[in-house]
Amino acid sequence: MEFLPNLPTLLAFSAASFLLAATPGPDMTLSISRALRDGRMAGLAVLLGTNIGISVHTLLVAFGVSALIVASPAAFMVLKSGGAAYLAWLAFQAVRKGSKFVAKAESGEKGSVKSAFLNGIWVNLLNPKVIIFFMTFLPQFVSAGDPHVTGKLIFLGFWFMVVSLPVTIAIVLAADRLSAWLQANPKVLRGIDLTFAGVFSIFAVKILMTQSR
Repeated sequence: MEFLPNLPTLLAFSAASFLLAATPGPDMTLSISRALRDGRMAGLAVLLGTNIGISVHTLLVAFGVSALIVASPAAFMVLKSGGAAYLAWLAFQAVRKGSKFVAKAESGEKGSVKSAFLNGIWVNLLNPKVIIFFMTFLPQFVSAGDPHVTGKLIFLGFWFMVVSLPVTIAIVLAADRLSAWLQANPKVLRGIDLTFAGVFSIFAVKILMTQSR
């Protein structure tokens, strides 16, 4: 299986992936906020959506499309403007109706989970920082002259998800366990809503300031 990196490389990549998974970002912020507001299924749906986004970014990097996007100022501007606008919308949603959450009827649960899933996809795909991250992070663990470089990049991208999922799932489940207590303490929940709104806004500004090179 030529696409498998050697053991030292795999261990180093796994350790780096584990640490990066625990680092706060738009994906984690969104999954926690949805778990607090809509329960663990919504938080897990966000994770599923963000991992689909990671899969897309992995394939783009492996086949060189991401390099073309970042190399084009117009394409990069459209991408980061869309990402920043989406995060700003999430911040607005957190302020407008975050703490006003009321448990939905069973017929509405699928819509909530579907919405969380789509949120997860878009917040990941529209983040140019993710493209730049994967373009700079994954290639560090392969050799440019390796004839199996494409296969190894794809493997590492999917291995990143395997390593990070236990961390992110644990965070979502912890948020879900806190949700009942937070619903009974609306002032605390409102403070968290405003905090998430501020974090999303900061990420939106940081995305707008991202440079392609």
